[in-house]
Amino acid sequence: MKLKDKPMKSLKDFKISDYNIEPPIYHSVERPEHYSSGQIECIDAMISAFGEEAVEAYCRVNAFKYVWRAGEKGDEETEKEDIRKAIWYLRMSVGEDPRGR
Repeated sequence: MKLKDKPMKSLKDFKISDYNIEPPIYHSVERPEHYSSGQIECIDAMISAFGEEAVEAYCRVNAFKYVWRAGEKGDEETEKEDIRKAIWYLRMSVGEDPRGR
């Protein structure tokens, strides 16, 4: 299936304000536990190893992935979570750390 043949998903139910909630210590979007090793988060280690420019490009590509697969698992909550993850990565890609750092 070509990109142009893929049906567009409706984003009417997704609001940025839904994303801007105070996250708990670990959260499936804002701070997944499996992306941390002790006090170091994977994204911070990536910035240290590869630099901000490379990680910003990675974040744009990762956001694309989450938008692409949103809704493919057949679960509305998972679709919303994938869109929230895409928003997280897009914010990171423009230098706006969604973790408030």
